[in-house]
Amino acid sequence: MPDLSKFPITKRWPAKNPDRLQLYSLPTPNGVKVSIMLEEIGLPYEVHLVDFNKNDQTTPEFLSLNPNGKIPAIIDPDGPSGKPLPLFESGAILQYLAEKTGKLLPADAARRWQTIQWLHFQMGGIGPMFGQVGFFNKFAGKDYEDKRPLQRYVNEAKRLLGVMEVHLAGRQWFMDDEYTIADISMLGWVRNIIGFYEARDLVAFDTLKNVPAWLERGLTRPAVQRGLSIPKRP
Repeated sequence: MPDLSKFPITKRWPAKNPDRLQLYSLPTPNGVKVSIMLEEIGLPYEVHLVDFNKNDQTTPEFLSLNPNGKIPAIIDPDGPSGKPLPLFESGAILQYLAEKTGKLLPADAARRWQTIQWLHFQMGGIGPMFGQVGFFNKFAGKDYEDKRPLQRYVNEAKRLLGVMEVHLAGRQWFMDDEYTIADISMLGWVRNIIGFYEARDLVAFDTLKNVPAWLERGLTRPAVQRGLSIPKRP
């Protein structure tokens, strides 16, 4: 049985099944990337809720695993060379799990790198920009008298959706007919901007054709449906 006791985070969130991958998360667009991935690949895991309402992400135990204080983060008890591997950053975790299991990342070298480029497109563009739209449209930013910040991020979100729209023409998924970590990385964010962030009209989502069809295909996947609500919110 793997010994995870050297990781301080296990003092606050004890591992009941230390032989399984440990996931520390919350069902946000970044968090559900990893829960969806784990549901898709069927790798056994144990999930721990990081409750933002209790500032769990700022505790010394959580910061010992991710000094950046963000979810998700994992400990894989069966990491490289059979040693436990702590890892944070959702994009890195997706790529690690894909390479570990040989699933949802093309084996062909060229297609592998093309998949990774779309993963980075999400990490550098879709996530940060959609998140800013959410802040300025729904949260504290909505009270700002100056609406230029909101418009700036709305315009960029629309541009990014346009990039997706053009690329998805004639394709089921970002890598043609092959569902990959690129798709997993974006599904939660696109779902959120038209749902939780209440920006459907702002970003003119209904003027698009390919992105909505892609989103609908993704959301009908059983693993996606399960992963979107893991862990359960408090």
